[in-house]
Amino acid sequence: MGDMTNSDFYSKNQRNESSHGGEFGCTMEELRSLMELRGTEAVVKIKETYGDTEAICRRLKTSPVEGLPGTAPDLEKRKQIFGQNFIPPKKPKTFLQLVWEALQDVTLIILEIAAIISLGLSFYHPPGENNEGCATAQGGAEDEGEAEAGWIEGAAILLSVICVVLVTAFNDWSKEKQFRGLQSRIEQEQKFTVVRAGQVVQIPVAEIVVGDIAQVKYGDLLPADGLFIQGNDLKIDESSLTGESDQVRKSVDKDPMLLSGTHVMEGSGRMVVTAVGVNSQTGIIFTLLGAGGEEEEKKDKKGKMQDGNVDASQSKAKQQDGAAAMEMQPLKSAEGGDADDKKKANMHKKEKSVLQGKLTKLAVQIGKAGLVMSAITVIILVLYFTVDTFVVNKKPWLPECTPVYVQYFVKFFIIGVTVLVVAVPEGLPLAVTISLAYSVKKMMKDNNLVRHLDACETMGNATAICSDKTGTLTTNRMTVVQAYVGDVHYKEIPDPSSINAKTLELLVNAIAINSAYTTKILPPEKEGALPRQVGNKTECGLLGFVLDLKRDYEPVRTQMPEEKLYKVYTFNSVRKSMSTVIKLPDESFRMYSKGASEIVLKKCCKILSVAGEPRVFRPRDRDEMVKKVIEPMACDGLRTICVAYRDFPSSPEPDWDNENDILNDLTCICVVGIEDPVRPEVPEAIRKCQRAGITVRMVTGDNINTARAIAIKCGIIHPGEDFLCLEGKEFNRRIRNEKGEIEQERIDKIWPKLRVLARSSPTDKHTLVKGIIDSTHTEQRQVVAVTGDGTNDGPALKKADVGFAMGIAGTDVAKEASDIILTDDNFSSIVKAVMWGRNVYDSISKFLQFQLTVNVVAVIVAFTGACITQDSPLKAVQMLWVNLIMDTFASLALATEPPTETLLLRKPYGRNKPLISRTMMKNILGHAVYQLTLIFTLLFVGEKMFQIDSGRNAPLHSPPSEHYTIIFNTFVMMQLFNEINARKIHGERNVFDGIFRNPIFCTIVLGTFAIQIVIVQFGGKPFSCSPLQLDQWMWCIFIGLGELVWGQVIATIPTSRLKFLKEAGRLTQKEEIPEEELNEDVEEIDHAERELRRGQILWFRGLNRIQTQIEVVNTFKSGASFQGALRRQSSVTSQSQDVANLSSPSRVSLSNALSSPASLPPAAAGQG
Repeated sequence: MGDMTNSDFYSKNQRNESSHGGEFGCTMEELRSLMELRGTEAVVKIKETYGDTEAICRRLKTSPVEGLPGTAPDLEKRKQIFGQNFIPPKKPKTFLQLVWEALQDVTLIILEIAAIISLGLSFYHPPGENNEGCATAQGGAEDEGEAEAGWIEGAAILLSVICVVLVTAFNDWSKEKQFRGLQSRIEQEQKFTVVRAGQVVQIPVAEIVVGDIAQVKYGDLLPADGLFIQGNDLKIDESSLTGESDQVRKSVDKDPMLLSGTHVMEGSGRMVVTAVGVNSQTGIIFTLLGAGGEEEEKKDKKGKMQDGNVDASQSKAKQQDGAAAMEMQPLKSAEGGDADDKKKANMHKKEKSVLQGKLTKLAVQIGKAGLVMSAITVIILVLYFTVDTFVVNKKPWLPECTPVYVQYFVKFFIIGVTVLVVAVPEGLPLAVTISLAYSVKKMMKDNNLVRHLDACETMGNATAICSDKTGTLTTNRMTVVQAYVGDVHYKEIPDPSSINAKTLELLVNAIAINSAYTTKILPPEKEGALPRQVGNKTECGLLGFVLDLKRDYEPVRTQMPEEKLYKVYTFNSVRKSMSTVIKLPDESFRMYSKGASEIVLKKCCKILSVAGEPRVFRPRDRDEMVKKVIEPMACDGLRTICVAYRDFPSSPEPDWDNENDILNDLTCICVVGIEDPVRPEVPEAIRKCQRAGITVRMVTGDNINTARAIAIKCGIIHPGEDFLCLEGKEFNRRIRNEKGEIEQERIDKIWPKLRVLARSSPTDKHTLVKGIIDSTHTEQRQVVAVTGDGTNDGPALKKADVGFAMGIAGTDVAKEASDIILTDDNFSSIVKAVMWGRNVYDSISKFLQFQLTVNVVAVIVAFTGACITQDSPLKAVQMLWVNLIMDTFASLALATEPPTETLLLRKPYGRNKPLISRTMMKNILGHAVYQLTLIFTLLFVGEKMFQIDSGRNAPLHSPPSEHYTIIFNTFVMMQLFNEINARKIHGERNVFDGIFRNPIFCTIVLGTFAIQIVIVQFGGKPFSCSPLQLDQWMWCIFIGLGELVWGQVIATIPTSRLKFLKEAGRLTQKEEIPEEELNEDVEEIDHAERELRRGQILWFRGLNRIQTQIEVVNTFKSGASFQGALRRQSSVTSQSQDVANLSSPSRVSLSNALSSPASLPPAAAGQG
């Protein structure tokens, strides 16, 4: 029956579709199969089946000029029949899956096993009630009633494990949800230009339907499949679908197929949309990936449709692997970016972000210590018990006593695990995630749309920013302010009457026709505001000039519509000019050209005189013009544009493809100076950057004088300083050797002083960024941020540590390659990003300072307590409360501190600065001393001070004692007040500064306090607590308050005196990622980057790594293995240092040995 209805439904659907197809003259299937053809095949198929593209438009009931009518019912119908332009995202992990993942945690598994054994044993009563005689070493025998309560500890541990798992899973779940929100926001912001009812409108990509006429232009990422109807010089990069990096030229008669997910590299045109969403080429691939089509996965990874949801937490790590630098590729789709990237990762891997590297290292160090401590604790307890019972008291091992002994061993095991649990900072990954997620959310308000989480933190370490000029440092509202027409240099807009009528006519036509028709000047939205500039800003400036000359460009365009343009040479970074050819009424041709003045003037051999007649323009006239007109304009910070034209006879028709001949012998009409005023807030922002130790460099396509003038206005260069301003050509000449290869040493000579790079090509920008990143010239590796808006900035954005794309002016390609999108295109937002990045780093240091104090104290208390009194004063469940719940909350409290301006007053930390500075080490150890002194005082003489029973040496299932409850309570109070101390990490005195600006912090401290009261007063057996009197509470709180006073005492001790303190969590220079680790652990690293791995797995890996390191060093010493000898020198250096450090008795910090790069090779040689 079920099958029947199923097939029934299917056939009905088919019928439905065919009848619908009837409405439209072609079905979805037909169009889909048509789009799978390429090149000539497609042209033939279109001719045979439909006639031509016009016919397809007719069948789809759309007009190539007017577009769709855009009525709601029509659009709805199209969506129903041909589908929506939306690829359903992969299902997010369910909460249960996340719970299951959280349960995979090693420490939790150990705890669960221990708890289950403990539970099982508590229910097992040995036959014969003579177990009183088994082990009296631990004090008196237990009562009946207490034996019943033996299960509680096991159950309580299980319960706390469940709590931890739920908290972790909930955090992961909310993180995932945030990412999806972020992603959908990125998607909603993506719009595309289509023609509807004759109007050019921008609509969200998801709204595009089959039959829409879309306008494509340079820099677009195509959102759907379509057929090319009309356009000029359209070249497409289809590498995202085919893997071929050559650009494909599109034309109606040779190759009209435009595919979704491909990039427009040149030209412009219109297409009729034929397939959307899951039926488009990218969509088909996505669906296959979703269905687990592995073969497809190999074929194509990269096609990302704009609305294919990318699970950012997964793609974050991968998008940084970067495709080969010069080949721009759209973002990898999360669904299938894996296998492919693994291969690439070996070739070039962006290192782990600074923070992750340091945290991994620290977690490994802590984990090893914890493991050792817990093992020693268990061994000591077991030995003590066996010696005491069987040797000292000479008890025989009776079979009926076995369960009792096993219970003791399980108890020791649980204590050991407790020590381990406390040693490993579980809160760390959580703190990092919370801190990053919180910052990302807040950065949205500061106009930073973060696409990759770790970009936010890397930004805090930035040492250099390479910024575009146009639109980032300037307002990107171009206005013509000077002009040179008919031999006269006008310092302001000339009066139209003073210009020869013929010249004026030519000028208006040249500007109106030879610019993208999508560029317009619209009336202002509000009264009194400036007119709106739409499209290319330089062209807007020129059109504005036409309007200022009291002329209108619209009639010219109406008379010569876009379809009638004979040939267009669009602007690209090689030509640096744009030309349009039109056919005049007498069948002859005229070409209008405009572009950078020094380039176009070189091609001019005539110039229009005052009378509007062309006269000869010789090279020496040109040199004079450059001196008298162009340089003075440029020195005022103006961008100079030359407008020219050339006439061709009707026959013979020129060879339009021979560009060099065509773009020559021009006649210059005029040269204009366009001003793009500096944004008012930029000079201040740049001053902040320089104060914060960040060098700002300007990389622009403008000429050197303009660039220098703007750089001075911005404050990038100050007159009288020692700096370099170079042009692209000169820069290339200086960095290349005789063979034309780039040499790093040569770049190192230039970049430290370079402030302005003018007339630069995208390759120059990429070379500069790569040169600065690869430089070993400074002791710190430079961390470079780059801003870009054009398609050609893609490689540089990908190469940089942090790429900023412009949200308004940026092309889709630039946004794809970037890490952060500036939604307001403003340089001062970058300064905000720096502030947030530094804040993330500080938040994590604050949390570490707090967490490590807790850990040091708890481990020592548990360890010594266990060794001296055979029982940890802090019970497993109490430890879990302190360690997991309190620290989770503390991570939330300390990670959400808002940033302050003071963060910008210090230099960047850089890669080699340890995560835990000397000051923090002083705080950690100082507070640990205070806490340990008090806890041990309470442990050994507490019962006398409070006149209560001693809790030491209690039998196995004895009731909780007040004595140990006081210790637990005091411990927690001290942590609470120390949490306030932890808010400052640079030794500031006022720890309360700005505490009320952070409501989360206040809530959490008070909340933890409230829960603590409940636990102590009502926790009873599960928490091993007995209720306390008010005076005992007062004492606990008083001792806790002592933390704040003690904090002031510690702040008084100068850190400089404490040379013996070792810093921790430092990345040494060459240790960022040793090569062999790259190859073996690619899987693992990728994973670690995606899911900030939990400490435990890291320390297991750490142990392996140390083994590998020792092996490598040994191989080098013996020189036996060929493979060993092939390993990278640098990794050996750092490893031999590491081993030297392990084996040397004195505790020398690694860093000293590695601080000067010059000392590296000899050191390595000495040890190898």
